[in-house]
Amino acid sequence: MAKRKLVVLSGAGMSAESGINTFRGDDGLWEGHDVMEVASPIGWNKNPDIVLDFYNKRRRQLLDVKPNTAHKALAELESEYDVHIITQNVDDLHERAGSSKVLHLHGELLKVRSTLDESYILDWKKDINIGDCCPKNGQLRPHIVWFGEAVPAIEEAITITETAEIVVVIGTSLQVYPAAGLMNYAPSHSPVFYIDPKPASVYGMANKVEIIPATATLGVPVFIEKLKSL
Repeated sequence: MAKRKLVVLSGAGMSAESGINTFRGDDGLWEGHDVMEVASPIGWNKNPDIVLDFYNKRRRQLLDVKPNTAHKALAELESEYDVHIITQNVDDLHERAGSSKVLHLHGELLKVRSTLDESYILDWKKDINIGDCCPKNGQLRPHIVWFGEAVPAIEEAITITETAEIVVVIGTSLQVYPAAGLMNYAPSHSPVFYIDPKPASVYGMANKVEIIPATATLGVPVFIEKLKSL
């Protein structure tokens, strides 16, 4: 018997309880930086040293943290469901927890790519320094989708969501597009759950979405219990 297709859309709140800072605080800054300073082509062209230092610190932090119980619970669901995770997060905590189908919309912190050849991508766990180059002598940069750049994985994400039998959105403010609009591609008959301690308004889908107002580690077990009654 085929497993039902469960699509997980995860955001920063998914990894917050592992100790990874969420994208932006109430002050609009990201760990003390203006977002455009460290997450845009303009910032990179203006001062690549600041950008590399910012991501080097985040990469070091990522290597020190571990998946939380919510990551692990989603991985364990693969025994009963065909689980596809579409994440806005650039960490590898879903993979480390054991999830086998993970699509990163905004890139991956543990990878780099060439500024001359976007297809030149390497796994990378150490710091990136000015002078680290590809064979064509192009400076290496974080393999991250910055503001103002296209989201190459969005079409695949839409295709996955369009065939979902169950959708759960975890830990996202639903403010960053195009990721925030993905849940709208779920089939009309497929139930949608939204786990977040401060859930955003769900325009046009209020009657369809069941909200679980909790953090990921508290909300995922509640969601799993609700799955049993579907």
